[in-house]
Amino acid sequence: MLDIKIIRQNPELVKDVIKKRNLTLDLDKFLEIDREKLDLIIQVDELRAIKNRVSKEIPSLSSEERPAKIEEMKKVWENLSLLEERQKEVESSWEALYYQVPNLLDETTAIWNTDEDNKVESKFLEPSKFDFEPKAHYELGEVKWWIDTEKGSEVSGARFWYLKWDLVLLQFALINYAVSKLVSKWFNPILPPVLVREKAMFGTGFFPAWEDGIYSVNPWEDDLYLVGTSEVPVTSYHTWETLDLEKPKMYVAYSSCFRREAWSAWKDMRGILRWHQFDKIEMVVFCKQDESKKMHDFMIGLEEEIWQGLGIPYQKVNICSGDLWNPAMKKYDLEAWMPWQNKYREVTSCSNVWEYQSRRLGIKYKDSEGNSLYAHTLNGTVIAMSRCLIAIMENYQTKDWDIIIPEVLRPFIWWKDKI
Repeated sequence: MLDIKIIRQNPELVKDVIKKRNLTLDLDKFLEIDREKLDLIIQVDELRAIKNRVSKEIPSLSSEERPAKIEEMKKVWENLSLLEERQKEVESSWEALYYQVPNLLDETTAIWNTDEDNKVESKFLEPSKFDFEPKAHYELGEVKWWIDTEKGSEVSGARFWYLKWDLVLLQFALINYAVSKLVSKWFNPILPPVLVREKAMFGTGFFPAWEDGIYSVNPWEDDLYLVGTSEVPVTSYHTWETLDLEKPKMYVAYSSCFRREAWSAWKDMRGILRWHQFDKIEMVVFCKQDESKKMHDFMIGLEEEIWQGLGIPYQKVNICSGDLWNPAMKKYDLEAWMPWQNKYREVTSCSNVWEYQSRRLGIKYKDSEGNSLYAHTLNGTVIAMSRCLIAIMENYQTKDWDIIIPEVLRPFIWWKDKI
């Protein structure tokens, strides 16, 4: 969440950010509620002080003085009760609006309205060309018996699949390739839980914004949610801790992820592009406030290094202000070329979240002068497995329906050159 001091002291800056993010939040209404909240705190504190003081006085009063003082106190109690009730209402309204206030924007963030306005900053390789009609990944998967959506739907419902045979081995090769690369860069491997409590979803900024896209498990009983990214449990790992950040804390996580995808387009339903369960390799970093911009560049550079190693054509995209989710102040995506679709599709992301999450989760560090500061957090999806498999299948396919294995993956798949 954004520092309340910034909102109070520089409301025009925050209004400008809201406008650039294409949001409809009424900041003037929030500031009006905020002023009432502060005023009520003063009034309630004054009445409580009177109540406490007079309560101590009453036992020492004479029998003649006591009834009048007790009557006076009844009015104080009544007024205090009314003010406390109003305070609860105002606090509830205040929180509902405050948690919608987005993060500030990095000065290099592209400013525009929708995902169609995202700025392409660079490209790697030209789109793949073939001397035959390229097949869709789901056609290749069906012929090779690698993807079974029919059984997935039969067992688990719509938008689930089974991956089988060589495609499973290819996924394990991708995991080993990416994790090995990141561990060599001093990232610590971690396998997090995929069920988390509401406070973890709130702390990382997914609540109250994304409830409709998250699976709730046994509502009103377990208070558990299936994560849509391991960013949630890994960032929450250090909740209410003061970290030693002489060196940034860097994690690489692997997990299954879950999203309801309630409004996804039907054209994306074939195969394994956009379904309810998928696996990801995710970077999560905690660093000092003056290091996060440099760290963001380092992380997106690692994503590019990994995808360049795979030899997949991609473009690097500066996500515009209107397409950023509230916690991120700057975000880059890599979009891989998908030959059958004849277009680029998102395969990675990398966000600098500043102190937006650490304020909610209470994650701090001490600077050289001993001051307690909120850590900056960053996250980046290195490989979303299903989309990476699609990119490899479609870019490395042959006219004989085989898939050439990228050279960097061959040590992790018994040196096979194709499947």
